[in-house]
Amino acid sequence: MKENIDIGLPPPAQPFSWAVKAAGLLFTTHGPVLPDGSIDTGPIGQQARITLQNVQRAVEAAGARMRDVAQVLIYLVDENDMAAVDAVYREFFAPPYPNRSSVAVRSLVAPGMRIEMVVYAAVPGT
Repeated sequence: MKENIDIGLPPPAQPFSWAVKAAGLLFTTHGPVLPDGSIDTGPIGQQARITLQNVQRAVEAAGARMRDVAQVLIYLVDENDMAAVDAVYREFFAPPYPNRSSVAVRSLVAPGMRIEMVVYAAVPGT
């Protein structure tokens, strides 16, 4: 059975949940969504930090920690942003790092959004 996890962001306009826990795992996807639900369209480092803050909020709301994250999928609209994203990523994750895949895509759904992350984490005790 799956459980919706409230992470404090406004309900999305599209038909999805910010975070879902099922079978001892957390499934969550985030971009640079601000607390009011708007999208930050600033520099990539800023967008990456907001995205990872949202990921951390979801992970902790589910009862896990960032060290419990097992898989991260990163979507970027510009592969040249990877170095800036890596610098911020290291602020949120320490070795051993989660398994990761990074992909450059043509665009993301929200105009000005340059990053999106899909994250899977183990939730201890579930």
